[in-house]
Amino acid sequence: MLPAKGTRKKRILTGIVILFIVSLFVPTPFHIFQPGSVEELGSKVLVEDGEQEAEGQLYLTTVLSMKASNIYYLAYGLLAPHAAVERSTSVKGNMTDQEYNRWLKYLMDSSQESAVVAGLKAAGEEVNIYPKGVIIQAVDEKSKAKGSLEVGDIIHTVDGLPVRKSSDLLAYLKGKETGDVVTVGLNRDGVEKKEEIELIPLKHSKTKAGLGIVLSDYTKLETSRKVKIKAGDIGGPSAGLMFSLEVYKQLQNRDITKGYKIAGTGTISQDGKVGQIGGIREKITAVDKADIDIFFCPKDIEPTDTNEKTVMEEAEKYGYDVKIVPVETLEEAIKFLEKLPPKP
Repeated sequence: MLPAKGTRKKRILTGIVILFIVSLFVPTPFHIFQPGSVEELGSKVLVEDGEQEAEGQLYLTTVLSMKASNIYYLAYGLLAPHAAVERSTSVKGNMTDQEYNRWLKYLMDSSQESAVVAGLKAAGEEVNIYPKGVIIQAVDEKSKAKGSLEVGDIIHTVDGLPVRKSSDLLAYLKGKETGDVVTVGLNRDGVEKKEEIELIPLKHSKTKAGLGIVLSDYTKLETSRKVKIKAGDIGGPSAGLMFSLEVYKQLQNRDITKGYKIAGTGTISQDGKVGQIGGIREKITAVDKADIDIFFCPKDIEPTDTNEKTVMEEAEKYGYDVKIVPVETLEEAIKFLEKLPPKP
């Protein structure tokens, strides 16, 4: 006996509702990127005895990033104008969400530190840099440290000996063999830990055996002036150039903005070199919406660099009315502003 027609319709409708509800909670392996905010820097960067009054303003640019937590968000990302969709693995590799967030925070902290150094040095101020440890950038899938060491951990000892920089750890491991076990002292999110790690064979390395991790030096600054940067929940290193320019600006006895609204993006090294960033398409769109006059972007130097080319193409494609200035160094950005006539 067949079910009544009304009952069958109810079952189909119920099935559709259940399928819809379930689909809301099924994540997709993608991230969505959209134009973010354009934020003035005068209130975010505070330099001791610095001058903040100016006719114009410097701005950082951001990209709005979110997980495509279900197929509807994914569809939105595919259809929305100026949005980009990327696989999550290309965004955060094999990091967990916790590791990725910790790494973004480190990148922002490191970017701020480099910006302070570059900006103060450009203004002729004194800066001293001291090694403080090493931070883990990545853990190899084959490493015995997988599950014990995490991205963003700060290593400060090995077998009780101090580790102030990467070369200290490499020098200690040079005499070790595959299978040897070392005790690593580290700090993770403010908590001290010790982990025993078995060494693995390494190829293309100065040591025969190692932890199977990628490291970066962690440093401490001593500066002639106190500099405080309040970045809020902004993560990543791409605001480095503009942070350093704001530090420099506040230490001048003249207004380097000359009445213009000046935004930009790019990583910064402690010696003032500007590096490539992600999300340049989304950032130039945000800049256009904010009615910015001048936009600094990283200059394409290496064959694999694409920021300058991409931003020029995007601006031409959509007819954005903003002066785009590619720069290789902080010094180039400063020289451009020095030659800039005051805004009419």
